[in-house]
Amino acid sequence: MKVFINGKLFDKKEAKISVFDHGLLYGDGIFEGIRSYNCLVFKLKEHIERLFESAHTLMLDIPYTKSQIKKAIIDTLRANQLRDAYIRVVVTRGEGDLGLDPRECKGRETFIIITDKIALYPKEYYQKGLEIITVPTIRNLPEALNPQIKSLNYLNNILAKIEAINAGFAEAVMLDSLGYVAECTGDNIFIVRKRNIYTPPQCMGTLRGITRDTVLEIAKRLKMPVHEHVITRHELYISDECFLTGTAAEIAPVVKIDGRVIGKGKPGPITKLLMREFRKLTQKDGVRYSL
Repeated sequence: MKVFINGKLFDKKEAKISVFDHGLLYGDGIFEGIRSYNCLVFKLKEHIERLFESAHTLMLDIPYTKSQIKKAIIDTLRANQLRDAYIRVVVTRGEGDLGLDPRECKGRETFIIITDKIALYPKEYYQKGLEIITVPTIRNLPEALNPQIKSLNYLNNILAKIEAINAGFAEAVMLDSLGYVAECTGDNIFIVRKRNIYTPPQCMGTLRGITRDTVLEIAKRLKMPVHEHVITRHELYISDECFLTGTAAEIAPVVKIDGRVIGKGKPGPITKLLMREFRKLTQKDGVRYSL
């Protein structure tokens, strides 16, 4: 594996950053997870825009233009000779001291890690559906750490993931401070009720997921009614279908939540239709490259 760090490609064993990097010490940085399918980087423009939006809010300077980040991603894919890959782009505040003051950070670490194997959930979950639970850890308050910022501080999500694992489940629903459904530990969440599609709004402690937005676009194109408004756990339980979305997860059906069977207890027709349409889109909506 070749890893891009600050303009150079390194072998995996030689890819290193300082132990004084504020991304390591304090989670002071941002990232994007991106997928390529058959030599097409899916939704690359949207991912890069979100990366720069997160950086702007954190007052974090990215030492490259959007075009240069795009080129670095393509160059790293070519160096690894990968047609299908998961791409992680990370930008940190850089090396500093042990204090919090960001003015003491002298560098701007930027690295791109690429792997050809990414499976958030086992293959059978996409065929039979996931069973998930609600956990006590709530989503961060937007006033504390806005979920729209895709920062390196993922401890909130990790704590919820640990609770799910300890209970014997692969994924967890996280609520917001008011008790409404926010999202899962690494995915956005959707339900289908009477052929209407619902997902929590961005203001309720949810990330503006690229895959989430893509599903909304697909549904609108197929003339399916879509709604972005608050969802309660009761509405999860009585839904006809439920599914999760994310770059790594893609679209993953859910068949049971907190012991309640969802719909008929198997991936529903609308979920399966959206999965097929999403797969088609991954072959044409993005930036093509050659090896």
